[in-house]
Amino acid sequence: MAGRFQILLRIAVLAALTSCGAFAENRYLVKVTGDVNGLAKRNGLKVLKALGGSADGLFVLASNGMPASDVLRSLAADPAVSFAEPERPVRLPGIKPSLPLIPPSPAGATSFSSTLIHYYETDAASAYVNQPSAGVIKLTQAHSLASGKGTVATVDTGVDFAHSVLRGSLVPGWDFVHDAPLGQELADLNQETTPILDQETTPILDIDQETTPILDGGTAIILTQETTPILDQETTPILDGRKYPAYGHGTMVAGLIHLVAPKARIMPLRAFGADGNATISQIVQAIYFAVDRHVDVINMSFSVREDSPALHEALDFAASRGLILVASAGNDGQATQVWPAAYTSVMGVGATNDQMVRSLFSNYGDSLVSLAAPGEGVITLYPGEHYAQVWGTSFSAPMVSGAAALLLDVNTKTDESSAAADLAHAVPIGQELGAGELDLYQAVMAATKR
Repeated sequence: MAGRFQILLRIAVLAALTSCGAFAENRYLVKVTGDVNGLAKRNGLKVLKALGGSADGLFVLASNGMPASDVLRSLAADPAVSFAEPERPVRLPGIKPSLPLIPPSPAGATSFSSTLIHYYETDAASAYVNQPSAGVIKLTQAHSLASGKGTVATVDTGVDFAHSVLRGSLVPGWDFVHDAPLGQELADLNQETTPILDQETTPILDIDQETTPILDGGTAIILTQETTPILDQETTPILDGRKYPAYGHGTMVAGLIHLVAPKARIMPLRAFGADGNATISQIVQAIYFAVDRHVDVINMSFSVREDSPALHEALDFAASRGLILVASAGNDGQATQVWPAAYTSVMGVGATNDQMVRSLFSNYGDSLVSLAAPGEGVITLYPGEHYAQVWGTSFSAPMVSGAAALLLDVNTKTDESSAAADLAHAVPIGQELGAGELDLYQAVMAATKR
């Protein structure tokens, strides 16, 4: 890195995505049998989009300002409609916790080894490879048996395709935000913001020869809550948080899948923009796209508080095709139901600290959570050759998705039900966190015996 150290951006991301308020109130996601144009004409609607592929028959329709209740009543009475729902939004909110989700961090630098070590097909920071969370889930022991196989799709904000640690693991996906072939996270960033994220051009994230000696001894600059507003994703001027509060989320999720299953492939499906916004139809499109491309695992680090018929049907279809489905349990700190984690075809993942104690922010309940994984202070990748330290069930889920790829390495017939059975060989910790703490070694051993 020519005298430069990678930087640990300490980003307190409570990253389960939650449903937000009114959005595109005149749009509806409708499953249609027969002629959609005739249906639209009968109900005073306009066809905006056909989802296509295995989503054939799903359409986004728009009204001309009719009350939603009237539109839905009319569609429910139409024999050509299987189901209809509002085109609800999903977004990543700003960090405004109502309870002490993250303990205060001390000002100044925290130890972070920037030493690069060989990690399978690439080089990565020692602090990422050898972090405490890896010990909790018995990563090294599991890698003596498996290193990952198959393709894991991420329904997220895209990925930094140039990140050296991920570059060799990525396969082409799709950008459902812009309807384009690439799911690059940089796609939404304007020219003002991009240079700030480029470590070659910005003094904020650049360490020159004058300051480098300060970092000797295995430490790096850490942007803490006391020293930089980067942790307040709604107000930070560094990433223009009001416009880009979700920037980096997909790369961080992919980084943890790669940590657990370094030989698995990752397909980024970009349903969320850098502002954190998505729609149910974009998410559903991404799921059907993954099925049609024969991926093996889908990671969904988001949640909505209302059930969606279209989302439910898409995931049931994926499970029927043998896909392994993983979702974050959400960050409300409650025994509650959120979707897709609450679907029986999906493994919901809660968060713990490295002492296997349930995180204050993690949702819980055996009807929601299948098992738990570390979700506090986890070190992962961040766009621009950086690393981030993150909190949230969004970062517990990809560890389980990576675990599924390890299971496929030792038993190619692994599907949702067998993966759930193997992963249930966890460390029992109670706390309404399903089977307990993820134990990769026990899970892989179970798969070898199946």
